[in-house]
Amino acid sequence: MYCQRTSRREFLGLVVGSVAVGLAPASLQSKDNSFRLKYIVASSMYGRMKLSEILPEVRRAGAEYIDIWPEGHANQREQIEEMGNQQFAAMLKQHRIKLGILTRYDLGPFNLKNEIRVAKKLGGSMVICGSSGPGNLKGGALKAAVRKFLEKMKPHVAVAERIGITIGIENHGNSLIQSPDSMRWFAEFADSRHIGIALAPYHLPQAPALIARLIADLNKSLVHFYAWQYGMGCHKKLPKEQELLQMPGRGKLDFAPIISALKKINYSGWTEIFMHPVPRGIPIRQTATQVTAEINRSRLYLEACLTKVSNMEDK
Repeated sequence: MYCQRTSRREFLGLVVGSVAVGLAPASLQSKDNSFRLKYIVASSMYGRMKLSEILPEVRRAGAEYIDIWPEGHANQREQIEEMGNQQFAAMLKQHRIKLGILTRYDLGPFNLKNEIRVAKKLGGSMVICGSSGPGNLKGGALKAAVRKFLEKMKPHVAVAERIGITIGIENHGNSLIQSPDSMRWFAEFADSRHIGIALAPYHLPQAPALIARLIADLNKSLVHFYAWQYGMGCHKKLPKEQELLQMPGRGKLDFAPIISALKKINYSGWTEIFMHPVPRGIPIRQTATQVTAEINRSRLYLEACLTKVSNMEDK
């Protein structure tokens, strides 16, 4: 089920082919209309560009929703504070897009109550952050710590439930919720649909079968999916073409089994094509148009994987 990486020539061929048959990239989908990947665009992919530059790109990247990031990965959250909620809402309406997520790793999991309310006020439905606690626990100690973490999250989840927001916890490196076991315990102990896992393959062993099994185990506890692989990492400054190996279709990770697993659980959350540049806060490409083209390159790859998965299931 290997879905090959796309070369530049193949990528251009896919784009030209889609135009030739009258399909914009945003309309590409699996032949199986019962399952589609629903995309969201991370503002951090554009570095610290102005929202006025980023928002027109969201639909061009095949999405209707934006995930807003703060410093030190971007500054669009701060831009909203500066312009005010009313102006931001008007900009969203102008470009026919919606807020989906407020990402707030800077706040941590126990300082989210106000941001949950802001997300609701702006029309969003999710707030994402990392977990807390040691990242080196195993066995019974890990199980107990995950249970304790979820107990401590209950006041925040109660607020989220009351106003209709979901809290996503990313499996970030060097944190309590990072290993497959920690996420499985999380799924077992979480007793609310308003908290779940925001899954980042980057922080897992780059083994498609392992990631696919984890997706199956998480099932309804999977609330967000980052289409993001390790490549050559995101901490050391690298030539751009090596840095971009974090993107789906560029690095070695085969996303076809992962997409197949998402399809099998009928995953209905967002898929966020993602990477981190080095240093943080710069765009992954020089211009907004180039960033969008890079996102679309990966989106075409993911759609090709989905088509391949669907075709194999039809045989």
